[in-house]
Amino acid sequence: MITTLAILVVTALCFAWGRVRADLVAICSALGLVLTGVLTPEEALTGFSNPLVVMMGGLFIVGGGIFGTGLAKRLGEGILGLAGGRETRIFVLLMLTTALVGAFVSNTGTVALMLPIVVSLARGAGLPPSRFLMPLAFAGSMGGMLTLIGTPPNLIVRDALAAAGYEAPGFFSFTPVGLLCVAVGTAVLLPLSRRFLGRRTQQAEAAQHRGPRSLAREYGIDADLVLRRIGAASPMVGMTLRSLALQADYGVNVIEVRRCSASHAPALHDVRQITNPDTPLRPGDVLYLRGEEVAVARLTHDYALQAANTAAQPSLDFFHLGLAEVLLPATSSLVGRTVAETEFRSTYGLSVLGVRRGDTCHTEGLAGLRLRPSDIVLVQGSWKRMAALGERDGNEWLVLGQPAAHAARVTLDYKAPLAALIMVLMVVVMAFDFIPVAPVTAVVLAAVAMIFTGCVRSVEAAYKTINWESLILFASMLPMAVALEKTGADDLLSEALVKAVGHYGPYALLAAVYVATSLLTFFISNTVTAVLMAPIALQAAAAQGVSAVPLLMAVTVAASMCFASPFSTPPNALVMSAGGYTPMQYLQVGLPLQLALGAVMLLALPLLFPF
Repeated sequence: MITTLAILVVTALCFAWGRVRADLVAICSALGLVLTGVLTPEEALTGFSNPLVVMMGGLFIVGGGIFGTGLAKRLGEGILGLAGGRETRIFVLLMLTTALVGAFVSNTGTVALMLPIVVSLARGAGLPPSRFLMPLAFAGSMGGMLTLIGTPPNLIVRDALAAAGYEAPGFFSFTPVGLLCVAVGTAVLLPLSRRFLGRRTQQAEAAQHRGPRSLAREYGIDADLVLRRIGAASPMVGMTLRSLALQADYGVNVIEVRRCSASHAPALHDVRQITNPDTPLRPGDVLYLRGEEVAVARLTHDYALQAANTAAQPSLDFFHLGLAEVLLPATSSLVGRTVAETEFRSTYGLSVLGVRRGDTCHTEGLAGLRLRPSDIVLVQGSWKRMAALGERDGNEWLVLGQPAAHAARVTLDYKAPLAALIMVLMVVVMAFDFIPVAPVTAVVLAAVAMIFTGCVRSVEAAYKTINWESLILFASMLPMAVALEKTGADDLLSEALVKAVGHYGPYALLAAVYVATSLLTFFISNTVTAVLMAPIALQAAAAQGVSAVPLLMAVTVAASMCFASPFSTPPNALVMSAGGYTPMQYLQVGLPLQLALGAVMLLALPLLFPF
């Protein structure tokens, strides 16, 4: 027992010190329990086979699909657009929107998604972004209390109650607590943010590389676009862009070929951007053309094309196709050759759309343009080919910007309805007990569906959505709860807690559990705090002879509502540099909020979950 408690104290001190990665500390903690003989290697690895760990990993992938399709961004922008320029309305809608999104996806991902939207909104309203960024992080955490999957402590408490023989909380069992947190938090944060936030306007802004949409505007690629659809009777059917040679015969550039599979169900709508010049064209394909009006009219007549212009000016999308600038050094073998002679399309699968020479962008008559040292060539192709281009010999060219990073940020907007359908089905399966599918199975099915349907670009992209540090931290700390139970340390701690306040009644015990959990969150992450406090609260409830449900609910609320430190949760740390905050500002704003929520919860929890 003494060994277990000593390892626990050292682990807590290392978490509070913060100089060593939290996941490494957790691994060393589990390793220490094995080396001292407290746990067997099999017991120390039980955390990695725990269904909660698998569920957390699946939720990261589901969240990645929701973000990658722009579903959450569309929701946030739509609601925030209702605010106009009124500060109070902006603040309230921000809190509600963030809480709603945070109810279904990780609070870290929610804040990462909403951060650029909030900055843009604040600047458009003439307000300092720092006025809203800290409340944004807090709202993400409070929104996590609305559903079972909103935050890891909820899952930990559910698992602990089920293991102890209690009825496991359902998907919306936490909703009343979450609604109360959001309401109280909004009311408290509104005056605090005005008093302590927003006076510092200087903040570091990362240099941004020009993205594909910006490049298209600079070169004028998306200006004067004309859309033509290939009809069933068109001679183009079955031909390829290479065989057509439209640039040579008509002086018309084909910027993009888009193939859509229409469906009566919006969720099944699919879009494909053709990248291969040897792909046969089909009826219904839409050509994005640039050229003289007379030339386009002649092409339209000769090939019996149909007008496909929308009401608004058409623009390019970058779901599968990207743009990148390539700088040619003096050592490049392309220098001195014309664009046509480089055979970029046949050699590299990329099209040359423009050449920047000094301050001039050339987009017409490119075939005969002879390249010079320091020319910047604008190329178009699949994102995969763009990434491969940057890996080639630096003596040939230098790819400017970060095409791979831009590709990861492109949202597949047309798949947003499909992502919404997958998310809704997952929630329905988890919410209703009469559906014979375990929650972990529902989450894994949803994660796999996100990958197979293309809401997440690839398996590699799915892996990148997972916060491996959080996952390993959680899995490595679960054996500590096993060690506390195995050595009787949890009984000792719970007995000490009961002896200290138990004679004052269950309400005093509830307050002690809540305060102890809140204090731990100053030094340890909320997930680890919930793992450590859940078995202690269970034992304390058994010793007192009362229901453990309100005590476990106190653990999850106190662990999730940790605002007084920038390091208690990833969202708190995420907005610190973006808002230019100091640790003192977290105390000024977060501590009063944490105290106010604690007071309300100590009154409300026994009413919502009786002893």
